[in-house]
Amino acid sequence: MDQTTQQHIEGLVKGNDIVLFMKGDANFPMCGFSGRAVQILKACGVDTSAVRTVNVLEDEAVRQGIKEYSQWPTIPQLYVRGEFIGGSDIMMEMYESGELQQLVGGKS
Repeated sequence: MDQTTQQHIEGLVKGNDIVLFMKGDANFPMCGFSGRAVQILKACGVDTSAVRTVNVLEDEAVRQGIKEYSQWPTIPQLYVRGEFIGGSDIMMEMYESGELQQLVGGKS
């Protein structure tokens, strides 16, 4: 993994309150899991235009690099204020428990 990609990913993660690495974007998700992640954020009261989405299909280095960065094998991946949260399954569990709403500062 080249250093530049890792620095780019770190800049995205640390420079935005909410970052979702996904296939496609918030308006046009390219896989079911990415679409579900966007819907969960919306259900938390998050304005998805305020979420920094990164389409991993546009950049193979980022697609591979984010998996190494997080030590997590799948996409989508959600980061809130620099902290890795998880993929859509973890997001769903946290949403159901009310934890995700508190984390993203949305309504519960």
